[in-house]
Amino acid sequence: MSRILAIDYGLKRTGLAVTDALQIIASGLTTVETKELIPFLKEYVSKEKTELFIIGKPKQMDNTDSESEVLIQDFLKNLASAIPEIPVKRIDERFTSKMAFQTMIDSGLKKKQRRNKALVDEISATIILQTYLYAK
Repeated sequence: MSRILAIDYGLKRTGLAVTDALQIIASGLTTVETKELIPFLKEYVSKEKTELFIIGKPKQMDNTDSESEVLIQDFLKNLASAIPEIPVKRIDERFTSKMAFQTMIDSGLKKKQRRNKALVDEISATIILQTYLYAK
């Protein structure tokens, strides 16, 4: 089998998570600068068999798209152009940042470590991916 890669897209940084080859476990992969995201993904999929991208869909509490959805739509067009062979599914990402922060607290990370926004983004991507795996 091949991997599923989740993307928690952000203006400055983007968190990434990936499944194992059997698509059982979601693990944080890394956080990359958003401007380097497409080159990073192209290199990753050239080395690791990847069958699907899961991308967070930011929603407001009233279920409307958040302001960042416009940026994500631009990214989706660029991604489809750069890596057309891998399909994309979207997953509601409401509360993932809060859940990621709580996960950091629950795991005993010190206050200084919890300020690491890159780690929050990576954990958020992992939560998005785990949500997809549970629903699959």
